[in-house]
Amino acid sequence: METTLALKEAFEQLKESEPKLRIREYAKRLNASEAELVALGVGTTAVRLRPEFVAILGEIESLGFVMALTRNDDVVHERKGIYENFSTTPHASLFVGKDIDLRIFPSSWAYAFAVTEGDEKPRHSLQFFTTDGVAAHKIYMESKSNMDAYETLVAKYKDENQSSELEIGALLPLESPELPDSEIDVKAFQEGWINLKDTHEFFGLLRKHKLTRTQALRFAPDETYAKKTDNKALRRALEAAAKEQVSIMVFVGNAGMIQIHTGEVKNIVEHGPWINVLDPMFNLHAKEEAIVESWIVRKPTEDGIVTSLELFNAKKELVCTLFGARKPGVPELESWRKLIAEL
Repeated sequence: METTLALKEAFEQLKESEPKLRIREYAKRLNASEAELVALGVGTTAVRLRPEFVAILGEIESLGFVMALTRNDDVVHERKGIYENFSTTPHASLFVGKDIDLRIFPSSWAYAFAVTEGDEKPRHSLQFFTTDGVAAHKIYMESKSNMDAYETLVAKYKDENQSSELEIGALLPLESPELPDSEIDVKAFQEGWINLKDTHEFFGLLRKHKLTRTQALRFAPDETYAKKTDNKALRRALEAAAKEQVSIMVFVGNAGMIQIHTGEVKNIVEHGPWINVLDPMFNLHAKEEAIVESWIVRKPTEDGIVTSLELFNAKKELVCTLFGARKPGVPELESWRKLIAEL
């Protein structure tokens, strides 16, 4: 309790001295997690929800038109639309709609809150956090959203425990520590890559050979499969896609979520350290200086070669991936291949 009170006091002082910071930045400054800061508002600006994540997700469609937000330290992905076609398995849950397209890993989730921000024009959201208190996903209500459904959902899943105290734990790493190159069966891995039938098989191939993703790219069969490019590639790909009206897929993820935009991008804007897409239905904010490795990657599939642009930060975390828009059974867009070839 004393620790929580001390954090609350420090948080209030920091907000007073630097009122324009984002909550993620406040958390870093205070050596706390974002979930802990949100929980400080329980009873005033936040309602703690029961951690029945799959059940809550199953009712999100009732909210109607909303904004979905998924981010990591370096890239923010915001997509407006309706959560449709929910399904779940023991390993993951999915929304596969024309606007909201998500791959969800709720086993890493620990906390959920309904949050109200602002006084004059309050903004309402549902916010979900992983076991280490990091935001996995947020759902923001829009002017066209169904507020009655939101209030019904919050009342239904309101936790009896409305304490501000959280037990923040560690998050299992997404990848095992990188093995020395000498311990990798490079030839077998390369043969596996050459014989891929689906892009989704690549993750299993990495696990089989105990490779991290950047290590795997270094061991690609040759440069036609993976080639490092400069770290302005994201900017140049977005600008080219906007100019040539190429429909793309933009993946951004963290430990608990992958969020996907499919469609054209139009308004590419630089603002400070960020390169941004500022479109009516889709916003992307990427901290360009945080991207330290950029790779053009090609994987064989039954539909032909599929090409991606993969972007990594200094921790070797995959922070953003671009593809040409496509569906299973359909070959990759030639316009996307041409765009990538010119990067």
